[in-house]
Amino acid sequence: MVLFASAAKADAGFAAELCYRGINLSGAEYGDRSGVLGTNYTYPSEGTVRYFGNKDMNVVRLPFRWERLQPVLGQSLDGEELQRLKDAVDLIQRNGMAVILDPHNFGYYDKGQLTQAPATTRAFGDFWARLAVEFANQKGVLFGLMNEPHDIKPPDWLEAANTAIRSIRTVGARNLILVPGTNWTGASSWATDKLGGGANDTVMLGVKDPLDFYAFEFHQYLDADSSGTHSVCDGTDQANQGLTDVTSWLRKNGKRGFLGEFGVAANEPCLDGLKQVFDVMADNSDVWLGWTYWAAGDWWPPQEPLNVQPHGGKDRPQMKVITAAAGKKTPLAPACASVKPAG
Repeated sequence: MVLFASAAKADAGFAAELCYRGINLSGAEYGDRSGVLGTNYTYPSEGTVRYFGNKDMNVVRLPFRWERLQPVLGQSLDGEELQRLKDAVDLIQRNGMAVILDPHNFGYYDKGQLTQAPATTRAFGDFWARLAVEFANQKGVLFGLMNEPHDIKPPDWLEAANTAIRSIRTVGARNLILVPGTNWTGASSWATDKLGGGANDTVMLGVKDPLDFYAFEFHQYLDADSSGTHSVCDGTDQANQGLTDVTSWLRKNGKRGFLGEFGVAANEPCLDGLKQVFDVMADNSDVWLGWTYWAAGDWWPPQEPLNVQPHGGKDRPQMKVITAAAGKKTPLAPACASVKPAG
């Protein structure tokens, strides 16, 4: 996956703007495996999808729950839940947006940590083989391996990620894959060994994809602990430094990056910080594929600071900054392919 410096971008055929600019539509990951649709969890409504499509978004990161889609590890996907997922994908695509499939499990299955029985590396690969078959080579569908793995040492997570990638490719799926690191896949902690076994910036260079068609997924919030749980952005400098550092890391190693989660409250310092995040990516579109803001969704409470779901028919203040960064929605350039051509 060799990339070129910004000056050579045009000659290399890269788009002059970021490929993907969009939103996380939260709701299908709510509750536990016994949740009831419409009571405990929900998929995006047509109105919500249309709203963000009309705001020049061209991609939706779609969180869902692994346990509901595959109630028994190593066994078939649940037919009804799979159809709900497919219906949501169809709805999003009818509104002109690509979809990132996001098992939003933080590196767990129920309460079992991934890479440990029963949620073994082999079980994770089996899950992705079954899911990939259903969406193999469907234009505008990207595979996000796992939301924010944590408590897993990088070498163990790398083995799980490579097993999933191998499973996806073995069933013939050529879709673009987004690969997170462990330790919440934070940009500002990418070079820090917090769990033992090495930092993401060294260990994750061991990703193996026979098609070489993947990007690293980072998350980065602007509060002091990078959790996205506070309405103050006293970690903006740290966040920008983290994004700048991983930008250099991506370019040095010929890799691509995607910012899967970031978000701010609607106060002026936070909105200024949000603009800075967008600037880092826009200025380095040779290595950044794009972004999905966290978050929106039909059930998100109006008082949630980072929420950009419209309320009372009014846009949230953050949307002015987000839509300015999104620009006019245009068809994806060839360099922004979601499925690698055969041959």
